[in-house]
Amino acid sequence: MNSEPQPPELHRGLSTGAALSLNVIDMVGVGPFVTLPLIVGVMGGPQAILGWIMGAALSLCDGLIWSELGTAYPEAGGSYAYLKHLYGEKTWGRAFSFLYAWQVLISAPLSTASGCIGFSQYISFFLPNASRPFASTSLLGVPVVLSGQTFIAMAACALAMLVLHRSIIAIGRIARWLGLAVGLTLVLVIVAGFTHFNAHLAFDFPAGAFHLNAAFFAGLGAGMLISAYDYWGYYGVCFVGAEVRDPQRTIPRAVLGSVGVVATLYVLMNISVLGVLPWREMAQNSDSHARMFTMAVFMEKLYGHAAAGVIVVLIALAALASVFALLLGYSRIPFAAARDNNFPSWFGVLHPKHRAPLHSLLVLGGITLICCVFRLQEVITTLVVVRILFQFLLQGIAALLPRHRSERKTRGFRMPLYPLPILLALSGFVFILFSRPNFLRDIRTAGLILAAGSVVYALRYKRIRSASETS
Repeated sequence: MNSEPQPPELHRGLSTGAALSLNVIDMVGVGPFVTLPLIVGVMGGPQAILGWIMGAALSLCDGLIWSELGTAYPEAGGSYAYLKHLYGEKTWGRAFSFLYAWQVLISAPLSTASGCIGFSQYISFFLPNASRPFASTSLLGVPVVLSGQTFIAMAACALAMLVLHRSIIAIGRIARWLGLAVGLTLVLVIVAGFTHFNAHLAFDFPAGAFHLNAAFFAGLGAGMLISAYDYWGYYGVCFVGAEVRDPQRTIPRAVLGSVGVVATLYVLMNISVLGVLPWREMAQNSDSHARMFTMAVFMEKLYGHAAAGVIVVLIALAALASVFALLLGYSRIPFAAARDNNFPSWFGVLHPKHRAPLHSLLVLGGITLICCVFRLQEVITTLVVVRILFQFLLQGIAALLPRHRSERKTRGFRMPLYPLPILLALSGFVFILFSRPNFLRDIRTAGLILAAGSVVYALRYKRIRSASETS
């Protein structure tokens, strides 16, 4: 009889409302408030709404994949578990899942740091001197800047780590309140815009706006890249699949519900803002500071400086909420790999009381603190490409394999019109990849991450095999 104490497990304490709220705050953050003038610029006018709609359609198709896989394998780590099961737990699946967890150590802190930096940039609305650099250099060709904003960003990360140091039930309650605050922020912008709406401004399409030429599709690809980044997070609940109550119902509702809610709010926000601020001014404004505070300019024009300050605080809160959600979900991936003996066991340690992956959270949070010194504008677009290659395409292809085609008949949620949503999602991601002007550079970056991870995996596999043979 085995009398060894079993390690503590994650607790299923996340309700449907908390899971939906978690996805919403993961999706929104500071992104849509900052990128609205960017998407208008790359698409050349109010037809930017098409970028938001196409991004929503892509997210919905991909969300059906996540819903089906999430209910079939409601485990910690999300994609880590799906790749492992669908490609073979002892063959390619083990290698693919390791490489996915490996790149998370790189991409997750950079993505989370972007939320921290977004928070610090919005807070600097009240502290204009905080953006002034007092030291700058470069690391591996990436600009490194130290300023007051850097330390504000680090403080945001530290605060999120501190708040996450509690039970999943308490985290769920916090997520519901943050989700309500983020949703009301979007509603506030929408209501403000539509109560001062000018249809001529909102639908001032330039000549040839919908002429289907190369420039149109290049702009659409760039717009979808931006909107895809703003929508991502609808799958956040899948990373905490082992902590969700009734995953067969909760996961699809949280994934698909968050896409529907956020897409509706994004489209309405786009129209309402364009009905107040001329799109040509937004698109031609090269001042990065003015672009950052587009929503403050919007509210100040309507209600004065005090209203601008209120919206800045609310958007900063949305950025902080996204950091909270990102660290929560990403910390479960190295934990799941460690519990599977596919990552160092140190990552598999749970807090004895709160049952949170303590070490995994500390590592990802610590790397995020370091990443707060980078300027991430260019890095984030590369990360989108890396995430598409390592996660979305691998996962979508796996959902077409015979293993899943047979198992989906007896497991969990089943998407309608299978496999059409999968094919549409894969086509959308491939379109975004090949419409990138720096596609080859991004592929090289992904290749370096893959090569480094493959070396680490091979060395680890060899060591584990040698240990098993000697024993």
